Amino acid sequence: MDSFLEFLQQSTEKPIDVLSIINTGTNYVAINLSEANSYLSTVDVSSSEKFSQYIESYLKTNNANVAYGGYLEKRNIYKRSFHFNQLDIKKERNIHLGLDLWCSIGTKVLAALDGEVHSFKNNKNYGDYGPTIILKHQIRGEVFYTLYGHLSLESISALQIGKTFEQGDFLGTLGDAKINGDYPPHLHFQIIKDMQGFMGDYPGVCSQTDLEFYKANCPNPNLLLKL
Repeated sequence: MDSFLEFLQQSTEKPIDVLSIINTGTNYVAINLSEANSYLSTVDVSSSEKFSQYIESYLKTNNANVAYGGYLEKRNIYKRSFHFNQLDIKKERNIHLGLDLWCSIGTKVLAALDGEVHSFKNNKNYGDYGPTIILKHQIRGEVFYTLYGHLSLESISALQIGKTFEQGDFLGTLGDAKINGDYPPHLHFQIIKDMQGFMGDYPGVCSQTDLEFYKANCPNPNLLLKL
């Protein structure tokens, strides 16, 4: 196993919370938003309202508060935005690099681990993150980053680079479709080994041609969340 993956796996024995919604063992449910989910072809995912109705219905049907998943899912939902598409189909970005947690607007987001604000930004492209916070972590000699996307504007309005957070501290809240890139409310949580000079942003979706690099640089967030 890659040494960084082994480090992440061993960095904490208990599951890490990134939302204020306590995981009871039954109120978090996995969701499949990949191209393999044929039912999604009947949902107008270009409409945040219709997409939200689908998520809300899924949560209600499963008697859950949070629907989670998406790491390395190949998704068709990004076809709605030119932000992810290229003329060369081989460069189309449709493979998701983080883990999404779909829940209600205003849900509190928590710092995954002790760290400091590396950068933050409102990424305004259609289909993008909206307000985003990136934390830098230094643990037992390892330096890495966690990204929190689709937040509210209030989450970054008084933030400063270098501000420190302890694990579990309140980081921000989830934004609505008007500010979060036009999605149902959710947290995009991603681990990044090398920021490559990005500030307040980092690719959360990649193309098939770049997949091997991003798999290595953005390991499965569930190594920390243990959902």
